[in-house]
Amino acid sequence: MIQNTERKVTLEHAIEKILPVSCEAAREAKRRWDQVAKPLNSLGVLEEDLVRIAAAQGTSSFSLDHKWIAVMCGDNGIVEEGVTQTGQEVTSIVAKNMAKGISCVCLMAARTGAGVLPVDVGIASDMTGTGVLERKISYGTKNFLKDRAMTLRETRQAMETGIETAGILRKKGCRLAGCGEMGIGNTTTSSAVLSVLLQAEPEAVTGRGAGLSDAALACKIRVIKDGIAFHRPDPADGLDVLSKVGGFDLAALAGFYIGCALYRIPVVLDGLITAAAALAAVRICPAVSGYLLASHVSAEPAGIMALEALGLKAAIQAGMCLGEGTGAAALFPLLDMAAAVYWNMDSFQEIHVEQYQHFT
Repeated sequence: MIQNTERKVTLEHAIEKILPVSCEAAREAKRRWDQVAKPLNSLGVLEEDLVRIAAAQGTSSFSLDHKWIAVMCGDNGIVEEGVTQTGQEVTSIVAKNMAKGISCVCLMAARTGAGVLPVDVGIASDMTGTGVLERKISYGTKNFLKDRAMTLRETRQAMETGIETAGILRKKGCRLAGCGEMGIGNTTTSSAVLSVLLQAEPEAVTGRGAGLSDAALACKIRVIKDGIAFHRPDPADGLDVLSKVGGFDLAALAGFYIGCALYRIPVVLDGLITAAAALAAVRICPAVSGYLLASHVSAEPAGIMALEALGLKAAIQAGMCLGEGTGAAALFPLLDMAAAVYWNMDSFQEIHVEQYQHFT
């Protein structure tokens, strides 16, 4: 277990200290791409991603060293309503496997040299001694059809756990982070959060998650509709939305993004759930948006909608919907390959060829 020996960084302090991304570093990185002896913009989104990384780190001499994926884990009381195919005991099983290095994201991350840090923010089981970072706030959220998913105090505590996690990764030398989640029922909470933040009908943003039947999908949509009607969360207030219909994992992810922005660590999103948390974080602190990168377009209906609302482009379109941070793990080697071109390819000047010009 990692002990917290530093003074806690509060949500307000983190937000107050976040610097905007560097436009000058972005311009310098773009100039470097233009000088590389290849057709302009020919690596597409990967070029844009490295420019975003340069802007986030504040230098065109950016680093992709010491990659880590933080995985926020928590259970959701809404599973009582029959919105999932499996029971919530799966959350603790997968989190334990993450700590052992044998879950999907761990196996993928290991191929890229990235580390994985699972965090218990609200798993409904005792995780003592499992190797998961222990920051449990409660044994799962409440059922949001009956009560707020979390109190405002709990929501803030989860967000500050996310900020702390970003600080832990900074101490490990992390220069590029990824994020993931584990929590049975969290496609329901994410769809509820996105329905409010995007002001879209639940039918438009709700998918089958881990594989629901038609009847279970109809139940899931009804539950989201009823929960939103019951709580009437404010779409302009990300904290209110997370507290009423979100989850510990989502709130911790939102805080993680704020923490990454505080420490100038660019962070790669996974799919629908991490994007829902990111949109809530941006509503709370707009400056966070410049520190985010998209990995893939989720197979869930609201996947592309969430990325468009965040102003992000994904490099991967593979129909993925596994979660855990696997999208970030999949993007990492592509970024490494693009960086090899950025750093090592000859310039037009070096090969004595006239540089391409921009005409559009």
